[in-house]
Parts: sequence; C-alpha cells; structure tokens
Amino acid sequence: MTHMDRHWPGWSRARCQDNGVDPEREKRYAELFEQLDLNKDGRIDVHELQTWMTARGQSKSAVEEIVREGDTNKDGELDFEEFSKYLRAHEKALRLMFRSLDRNNDGEIDMAEIQQSLQSLGVDVSKVQAAKIMQSIDKDGTMTIDWNEWRDHFLFNPIHNIEDIARYWKHSFMLDIGENLIVPDDFTEEEKKSGAVWRHLMAGAMAGSVSRTGTAPLDRIKVFLQCSVDVLQVYGSSSGRMRLWSGLRGMVGEGGMSALWRGNGINVLKIAPETAIKFMAYEQIKKIIRGSKDGASLRVQERFLAGSLAGATAQTAIYPLEVLKTRLTLRTTGQYSGLTDCARQILQKEGVGAFYKGYLPNVLGIIPYAGIDLAVYETLKNAWLLRYGESSADPGVLVLVGCGTLSSTCGQVASYPLALIRTRMQAQASLVGSPQLSMLGQLKHIVSQEGLQGLYRGIVPNFLKVIPAVSLSYVVYENVRRALGVDSR
Repeated sequence: MTHMDRHWPGWSRARCQDNGVDPEREKRYAELFEQLDLNKDGRIDVHELQTWMTARGQSKSAVEEIVREGDTNKDGELDFEEFSKYLRAHEKALRLMFRSLDRNNDGEIDMAEIQQSLQSLGVDVSKVQAAKIMQSIDKDGTMTIDWNEWRDHFLFNPIHNIEDIARYWKHSFMLDIGENLIVPDDFTEEEKKSGAVWRHLMAGAMAGSVSRTGTAPLDRIKVFLQCSVDVLQVYGSSSGRMRLWSGLRGMVGEGGMSALWRGNGINVLKIAPETAIKFMAYEQIKKIIRGSKDGASLRVQERFLAGSLAGATAQTAIYPLEVLKTRLTLRTTGQYSGLTDCARQILQKEGVGAFYKGYLPNVLGIIPYAGIDLAVYETLKNAWLLRYGESSADPGVLVLVGCGTLSSTCGQVASYPLALIRTRMQAQASLVGSPQLSMLGQLKHIVSQEGLQGLYRGIVPNFLKVIPAVSLSYVVYENVRRALGVDSR
C-alpha cells in the first residue's frame, strides 16, 4: 500500500470514475506529491516545497506563489486535493501557452517559433540564443519541444501566460540608484489595458522615493564635492578638499542631523512626474518609430533612440525642479524658507532663464547614459544566456538585478563629467565669487584648475550609494507591486 493509499483510500478509483479526469495524470500527481511530502504527513508545507524546488533552481518567490495560489483553505499547506487542483489549472494554462507558440500546429515547438514568438512580444533573440532556450527545455535532443517536455519544464514555475516567459528577458526591475529611475520596456498590451502599467510605475516611484531618501546624505555630499571651494569652506574645509566624513560632520555641525537631507524633498517630489512623462513619451516615440509596422518589436538601436528622446522630453518638462533641487541641497541654514521661497528668489534675482541653467549638458548626458546602460544590460544578459542557458531559460532575479545595476553604473560613469558641469552651472549664481561660465567655459575651467580628475569630483559617494540604493529600491518595488496586486515575477 502506498503513502497515497494510506491517506486517501480509494482516491485512485474515485478519480478515474469522475468525468474529465485523466487517470494517468492523477497518478503522476500522486507520485509527485509522494516525493514532495518529506515528512509523510499527507500535506506539503512551504519548507518541503522549497527544499524540493530549490534543488531544481526555482526561487523562493515561486514557492510562495504556488502555495498562495493552491492553498484554498488558507492553512499555509497543500493537501492532495489542493495540490492536484492547482496542477490541473496550471497545466491548462501551460497548454494554452504551448498552443500559442506552436504556430504551425504540428504538436511541437521549434527554434524559429520560439524566436518569432519572443520577437512579437518585443524580445529580440538571435538564433543562437533561441537555441539555448530550446536546449534548456528539450530533453530528448530533437531540437524541438513536445507537450510533455514543455509541461515538465514549467509545471512548478508559476507563469500564467507567454508574456511571463518573455518578461524574463526584459529590463523588468525599476531600479533607482539615486540619479535615474529606469522605466522598463516590459509592458504588454494586456498590462496597458488592465491598468497594471500604472501600478508598476507607482511601485517604481515609491521605490525611488525610499531609495533616494535612504541615500540622501551621500547625494548631498556628492553635490558639495562637485561644486566650488567657496562652498566647501562654509562647512569647515578651508583646504578646498573636503573629505566624505569631514563633510558630513560639517553639515551636521552647521544645521543639525536634518541638514543631511536638505534637497531630498524635491528630489523625491520630481520622481512621479518624471517617470510618468518618460513612460508616456517613450510609448508615443515607439509608435512613431514603428510607423505602419504596428506590433513590430524595436531593434536595440531604435530602443536606444526612443529611450534617449523620452528621457530628454521628461527632463525638459521637470528641469526647473532639478535646478531647485541643487540650490536647496547647497543652501545654508536660513537661506531659504522653503521650495517656494527658493523659486521666488531665483526668479527675482536671476530671471526665468536661471531655471534652465545647465540644461544643455544635462540633455547631452542622456545620450551616453542611455546608450551605455542599454548596451551593457543587453551584453550582460545575453552573455548569461549563452553560458548558462542550457540549464535554465530563466536568469532569475539576482542576475537581472545585477545586470541592471552594472549597466546603470556604467552609464553614470560615462555621463558623470556632463552631470558635474550641469551641477556647477545650476549652482554658480548662488556661489560667492563663482565665475558665470557656459558649458565649454566650465569644462575648460575645471580641466585647467583641477585637471582631468576634476571632472570626476564626487564620484566616490556616488559609487558608495549604489548598493544601498539598489537594495532599497528593489525590496520596496517588489513589496509595493505585490501589495498592489501586480505579478512580481
């Protein structure tokens, strides 16, 4: 007598007699349940499922989602009824996905069908990459995937539709390293119609708010290091070479602990409009680039162009907030009573044009940032697929987060000199004795006075905030979009 027979006498006969129940399938479910039920108590808990699935490369979030979807009585465990009901529903969804990929209806998925289906969803993969994806699923070496191979590969992967598979290979994490909030190109038409897009964007904005607030002291010290000697002297560094810790101590001594967060309010305030404008502009620019090719996926260079133009559009709209952020970050105690007072003083003393000082280097900086960010991300992601694609077609959360972090950091390094020049131009009118220079004038002045290394002043705190910023951004983003009911894969 098997374990299943002991706990459910007659289960096999009963199920065979039910209309629409496949005896072979139910037998397979029983054997799986037997393997998963490690303590043989007739129930599967999260720990047992995680032990089994982790050994097969599945994530903890996938385990939790399976239990959450299958646990109909909400006791935190799955009995056989719940387990088999979940698998039946999941197999039905997998069958629909298989049929949508099997475009010629021959009962098998070939490499061309994988490539065509992913490209139709905006994920461009080469023949080599498509072959790697296929090899991770194809167990008999025929270079085609039949239904059994497809089902067995994804049976314990809680995907719901073919877009979930495509989403593995998109920039799907809205990471914020304190300078640019990435708007990913991973929204399907279904997500746009359902309103999921705005829940994603809301989660991203909230993640950015927490990320920037958590790293605000490092961001403020970076701005000071980017600016002139006169400002540094105000905070107790007469040598003009303020160090990280001495600068932070000087800020606290001048204005208390809250001084470390000066300028953070407006830095957070500008996230929502910038994200929304960037996304809407990106969607419209993609339509223009596609032209009559409705539904066609964009090539990498077209995505770069669309992303750069969308970033420039968003920056043009919110740029006055960037200027105000820099001025409020550099202010001394009592200089401004708040955001409105700061804007009023700038308008009275410098005119409307002051709100766009540094605009040109800022916009020019978008091009190297967007280009390198996209190129590095695609390179790292594809390198992972080529090396490890045979064992899994899913790179997993850590790989995608790592790719996004490295690509964003490389983009920032490339555009940093332009960001430094922008900050000095935004601040120069408020700095005593600071020369009022153009972009080229600032470049010549920095190089002549400080050397080429002067173009990278403040980059150390910029690097120091990457890991905490990404960590905060990812954790908040995942939790918020889960709370908003958005699929977290």
